[in-house]
Amino acid sequence: MVKLFTDIDLDGLGCGLIAKIAFGEKADVAYCSYRNLNQRVEAFISNLENNAEEVYITDLAVNNDVEKKLAERFRQGKHIQMIDHHATAMHFNEYKWASVRAEYETGKKTCATSLFYDFLVEHGRLERNKALEEFIDLVRQYDTWEWDENDNIKAKRLNDLFYIRNREQFEEEMLKRLTENRDSFDLTETENMLLDIEEQKISRYIQSKSRQMVQTFVGDYCVGIVHAEQYLSELGNALNNLYPYFDMIALLNVGGKKMGFRTIHDDVNVAQFAQKYGGGGHPKASGADLTAEAFETFIVGVFNLSSPKPDADRNEFNVKEASYGSSYQNHKGEISFIQPKGNSSYIVFHNGEKLNQSFLSYAEAERFLKRNYASWLRYDKEYLPLLAKNLQISLEEIKEKYPETISNRIVDIVNI
Repeated sequence: MVKLFTDIDLDGLGCGLIAKIAFGEKADVAYCSYRNLNQRVEAFISNLENNAEEVYITDLAVNNDVEKKLAERFRQGKHIQMIDHHATAMHFNEYKWASVRAEYETGKKTCATSLFYDFLVEHGRLERNKALEEFIDLVRQYDTWEWDENDNIKAKRLNDLFYIRNREQFEEEMLKRLTENRDSFDLTETENMLLDIEEQKISRYIQSKSRQMVQTFVGDYCVGIVHAEQYLSELGNALNNLYPYFDMIALLNVGGKKMGFRTIHDDVNVAQFAQKYGGGGHPKASGADLTAEAFETFIVGVFNLSSPKPDADRNEFNVKEASYGSSYQNHKGEISFIQPKGNSSYIVFHNGEKLNQSFLSYAEAERFLKRNYASWLRYDKEYLPLLAKNLQISLEEIKEKYPETISNRIVDIVNI
């Protein structure tokens, strides 16, 4: 028997497919998460009946205790081979029985499926297969998010199909397709039709979840928090782009007791962030168990927070980067005002008080407001009547002389 422990995502399943193609009926694949990996690996290697079995671990890293036991297994001459591509697992390269590579020599990012395939081909355990290699590269591009840079929708749709079908059905169909046709890999017409419907569902799901998200600071990071059980990568990426002032998005699955973290920022490493909760992953996509500590931070601590409102996007008067200034507010009723200065800088008033710091750009000033006060650009339909009432000017006159009114009465306006 050849025992494989691998992840539950598409990259992990790719490794499972390769094992079954290479070893046939001898392959026994265990799909694991960070929560149960260590227990399952330890139970297997502790059973004396498994001393002669080949053991592979792909796309996941064991904890320190199991790591030592694997090292001892290897020292005793028993088989163990770990293959991974996560930066948080690089220390395993100290062992002869492990290989962790985040990139190829060309600079192209790796995934566990591509590395496992390369390993088996190199060691004569698997023959090259063009269709399989096309499948593997789609997995690699999706797992590393390279598909987004290359606009390779086929890679994304493969992952979507993986989540539409249950793992057993998907694995069975792909195994059949890859063994019967070694020349090329494609999705069927029926699968593409299902995926078109799925894209519409994903779009509606993202819209719904964007209205449920809350924001808070976890340490030095400004984090958007949302509960989600599906479409995690699509949702995380979409929310990061909708709210770029967040350092990351935390995706919580209470039923599954799991968390996912996504970022679009090069200076934020969510793999390191996830390590604080016993998890890991990629610099821009990671996961961890929802521990008791995490539950307090990400659920209890933010339970009473309201979701930030989106910026007004159809305003005619209170618009962003206006030469006369722009007004913001938040759920607490706090009013903020961004005003340009003559030296190409911007100042911010908050609750009528001018902040001590100035900002080099409008975007920088707005980012400060959104991160620290969860503010949004106010809507004309609510803001203008309030101005008219407080300034004792008719609404018609406010609209007719809006820039002039804002500029001349800024002292009165910054707190309205």
